[in-house]
Amino acid sequence: MIVITNPSAIANEISILDSLFEEGLALLHIRKPDFSEIEMATFIHQIKLENRNKLVLHNHPILAEDFGINRIHFSEKERKDNTLISSEGKSFSTATHSIEDFNSLSSAFNYAFLSPVFKSISKEDYHPKTNLFEALNSRTNHRTKVIALGGIDAKNIQKTLENGFDDVALLGSIWKNENPIKQFKLCQQIVQSHFR
Repeated sequence: MIVITNPSAIANEISILDSLFEEGLALLHIRKPDFSEIEMATFIHQIKLENRNKLVLHNHPILAEDFGINRIHFSEKERKDNTLISSEGKSFSTATHSIEDFNSLSSAFNYAFLSPVFKSISKEDYHPKTNLFEALNSRTNHRTKVIALGGIDAKNIQKTLENGFDDVALLGSIWKNENPIKQFKLCQQIVQSHFR
């Protein structure tokens, strides 16, 4: 299970992230599109050293070397603009919005978000244009893991995993919740019981 940071700053964000890591969060995508390189470096610097290997950078990938981060995320636009240079020991992820885009990914990507699966919790008026569960029947890319994103919460995780997604990513269900830690643990239990 993956958690994506709220795009803008949140009160007590670092202490919430520390708690999420303590509860077993394996991957945190740091997506702060408006952060400058210095703001991003300051943010990462506050995250405990032992959790840096669980971070995935969406912006300012140049900082990866400085902080010992080996996971980089490419937006759809960046993926299409860039020729992906295979870097030794690096792990790549990306975002897709159709099964066709997902199927056409190069083997350089370990996993990719496919979204939105449900109506978004964090973005107004962002909802599925196609049924992605049906679309998964046309999946031909089995090298890259497909991660459900968009409207994922405790009520629909089970259905999402049963219908062909390899894993889920949480954003709004964590950051729009009064108790993000409790919500994370609930979602984590559902995911773990599915894979038992």
